Amino acid sequence: MSFDRTRSAGYLTNHAARLFALALHERIRPLGLAPAQFMTLLELWEQDGRTQSELVARLDVEQATMANTLARMERDKLIERRPHPKDRRAYLIYLTERARELREPATRAAAQVNDRAFEGIEESDILAFLKVIGRVILNLDRDKRAE
Repeated sequence: MSFDRTRSAGYLTNHAARLFALALHERIRPLGLAPAQFMTLLELWEQDGRTQSELVARLDVEQATMANTLARMERDKLIERRPHPKDRRAYLIYLTERARELREPATRAAAQVNDRAFEGIEESDILAFLKVIGRVILNLDRDKRAE
């Protein structure tokens, strides 16, 4: 039996994710942001003062990848690191004023990408898609944690 990529959820999801990332990159590049920085900012806009380890866990990325992203963000004056009050080995990551000012234009750009992706699709189908993809993520995340 041959592999039909048009009927493969993994292939299609991966392809869609790449297209989303490219479109997002085009929209946020004028703001001086890259997609990895945007994802990190989303977490910090939700709760400022997280540790690098918390960000790694929440974004499900490698420690080295997060370290590089945070180094670029610090260089770009988006974050500052402050010593953790209870753990001398850790730092808390805080947003700068510049990063806080980017929240509205960056999230608007992301919303525009979502709007474009769902153009011509019924609201009920969008909601069903979001529900299903959320369940897929939960299932695969549970499998990953069981390893």
